[in-house]
Amino acid sequence: MATRPHKPIHTFWLFFPAASLWAAVVVPLSIYAVLSGSGWPPGLIGAGHGHELIFGFALALIAGYTLGPQPQRILAPLFGLWLSARLAWLLAPDTIVAQLLSPAFALLLAWHVVPRFQAAKKWRNKIAGPLILVLCLMALIYFLTQSGLPLPDTRRLLQTTIVGLLLLMIFMGGRIIAPAVAGTLEKRDIPLEARIQPHIEGVLLIILPIAMALMLFSTTEQLAGLLLVSASALVVTRIVRWKLWHCSNRPDLLVLALGYLWLAIGAAFAGGHLLTGRPVLPALHLIVVGALGTLSGSVMLRLAWQRARRTFPPAWQVITIAVLIAAATISRYLAGASPYSQPELLWLSAGCWGLAFTGVAGQLLALYPRVQKPGAARNKPRK
Repeated sequence: MATRPHKPIHTFWLFFPAASLWAAVVVPLSIYAVLSGSGWPPGLIGAGHGHELIFGFALALIAGYTLGPQPQRILAPLFGLWLSARLAWLLAPDTIVAQLLSPAFALLLAWHVVPRFQAAKKWRNKIAGPLILVLCLMALIYFLTQSGLPLPDTRRLLQTTIVGLLLLMIFMGGRIIAPAVAGTLEKRDIPLEARIQPHIEGVLLIILPIAMALMLFSTTEQLAGLLLVSASALVVTRIVRWKLWHCSNRPDLLVLALGYLWLAIGAAFAGGHLLTGRPVLPALHLIVVGALGTLSGSVMLRLAWQRARRTFPPAWQVITIAVLIAAATISRYLAGASPYSQPELLWLSAGCWGLAFTGVAGQLLALYPRVQKPGAARNKPRK
């Protein structure tokens, strides 16, 4: 008797809970590894937690958001490679296996994701594919920095990758928020002419890649800082033109906009630090913690609730995520460039971050069994 083929499942049901749990674990463990004096786990010492938040957490989010429904023959090896890479890096980061698995996952992800964006006609619509490809290639370049090639050090490489992540979030966040705001305002008979705002988006897609290139070299950091401050002003302009003050009935949308505002704050602070010669790392956490944390938590809950219940996430859930991530962001920034001299602030930041993403993972796992089958909503009898 022939076996029936497995139906494709939405990739985010696998990658989003895994990414959330990984985010919740990695940050507290990285602090424990240093402050306990044990040096365990070794993969989270030094720049290790940054490696995992970018090439582990962020790339898993990209996989969950962009791949859509996939058959098990694609999803199983991709997720297995991601999980193997995470565990190998956590326990034995200096081995060749651990150093190869992360770029292998990143390249396989790029192989599946990048072609999905090539059907667009306008260059702005095609840019997501190359942006994701660059972020995936950064995982390979990170590996190559260990080979003795004349490449920037891992610290500078991670900082440059964060600017690339900033650009990707600006682009994709705008494509999520703008139509959602427009739809909400149309129901209230309020016109919204400024939606995607292609001129602002186009300028951002030009100046931020230049800022990425300038970040690679210490002699051009101030120019990168100037571009980041300019990008921040453009993002704020974009937010104001969305008329979000009319969306008080959509707390989920307002929290998404708050995550977008964190992008502007992070870009402004990072640019200011570079222009004044101060260490940029605390300011970059405004992007990685504030923006990435708020946007990813909001998007994960939004997709899960829409798929499982055909509705928006409850206000208390998104507001709780926003408050916890804000507390984590501010406390990490205040810890400064020598954070381990401020252990209380670090533990506060890690605790809020971990609690937020543990909650997101729990909600995703609770919603998955309630996913409606295709047509279930249409066939449900009316009351």
